[in-house]
Amino acid sequence: MKKIILITGASSGFGQATAQQLAARGHIVYGTSRSPKSDSTIHFLQMDVRNAESVRKAVEQVVAAEGHIDVLINNAGMGIGGSLELATPEEIDLQMGTNFMGCVNVCQAVLPYMRQQRQGRIINLSSIGGVMGLPYQGFYSASKFAIEGFTEALAAEVRGFGIKVSMVEPGDFATGFTASRRNSEATAACEDYRESFARSLSLIEKEENGGLKPEVLAHRMVHIVECSHPHLRYVVANLEQRFSVWLKHICPGNWFVGILRDYYKVGKPKK
Repeated sequence: MKKIILITGASSGFGQATAQQLAARGHIVYGTSRSPKSDSTIHFLQMDVRNAESVRKAVEQVVAAEGHIDVLINNAGMGIGGSLELATPEEIDLQMGTNFMGCVNVCQAVLPYMRQQRQGRIINLSSIGGVMGLPYQGFYSASKFAIEGFTEALAAEVRGFGIKVSMVEPGDFATGFTASRRNSEATAACEDYRESFARSLSLIEKEENGGLKPEVLAHRMVHIVECSHPHLRYVVANLEQRFSVWLKHICPGNWFVGILRDYYKVGKPKK
């Protein structure tokens, strides 16, 4: 059955691939971006997820045109690399404001309509970085951990209104995310951090650029949108990364941190 779908961050990467596949299956798709583009199959709207007023206006446009929203996909996000110690207030606000508060803003704008119609579906983009704290991506992980807790609580609160909530935890994918990551100048300049940061970042970028294609995740998104009984959580990653998520749940905390240190080449600073 054709659905009215709103997806944030739809101009590239996961959002674009998901919007295209959903539109190809006959759904009416509204995609948002800070700089919307022209597309013959997707209705683009201007939205800055960090700005609650911008979010409200875009949501009202969809409801005015279609009468309702069946599915919300919170996909908009960004990444900042660097040490937790040296992150600036501006970097922290941008990271948490985009990934976490952006998700909250859009949910709060859409939920009154879904609650009134007593049905709806919300899919929030988390990450395997929302299951484990990734070195030199600490505030990115923090934003995704926040989405995990928010989504679990939301699923409990709104199920009685006929609203089903899921989250997707992608591993490494070859998208524009790598090229658009902002990196901490203070970390790169710090004698104690810079070599370790450079090693870790090189590995992170290599794995992202060699990762799965965004169409793989988009295919899973289509399934979640169209299935009758979606799960709360979906890990979409290669076998090694799915294993790491499983390992996190059974491994003692200090052991797992040691594994992360070794894997991401976080060495001891020079004396």
